[in-house]
Amino acid sequence: MTRIITNTGRIGVATTVIACLLFAGCGSDNDDGAATEPDVSAPAATDASADTAVPAETAEIMAADYAFSNVPASIAPGTKLSLTNSSAVELHEMVVFRIPDTETRSIEELVALPETEQDAIFGDGPPAVVQLAMPGSDEPIPALGDGTLTEPGRYAMVCFIPQGVDPQEYMDAAESSGDGPPAVDGGPPHVALGMYAEFTVEG
Repeated sequence: MTRIITNTGRIGVATTVIACLLFAGCGSDNDDGAATEPDVSAPAATDASADTAVPAETAEIMAADYAFSNVPASIAPGTKLSLTNSSAVELHEMVVFRIPDTETRSIEELVALPETEQDAIFGDGPPAVVQLAMPGSDEPIPALGDGTLTEPGRYAMVCFIPQGVDPQEYMDAAESSGDGPPAVDGGPPHVALGMYAEFTVEG
């Protein structure tokens, strides 16, 4: 069951992040290791989204404390997302959900919804993509999928990592946490601090 916020209106950690716990078994999913795909992402913008679509290759998403940047407003089907973490201390993740076609509210409105309403929107299945990146790393750790998005539609991008968590402690705990989020002390999830964005895969 997905959780973006709790029923008190505060944003909380997603409980479907079986996605976030699969990286121990999926760390080798990226088997195109021979060559690195070229960075053809849109130029960095001051807000979460750039103004143009990028070709169907790789969009390099930047994670900082606490925001995503270089998120194109739209991408072509088949584009692969790749997470780079520019933070010196914080672990970040990129959890990508497809927003149902009937949903017209913005990501800002969606993250502010009560828990039960979010379940109705996102609770039908796992995220489309989950990647983590250690502080200062441009090598994402695939937790779910290889980063490629093929289905047209609107997508939400969020980070559920607790603020201030020790990156290695979190990764170690996730390896043994079973089917729930790792029990690691930390502050509010990064999405509560504004780490979310939305974009479109063009049809």
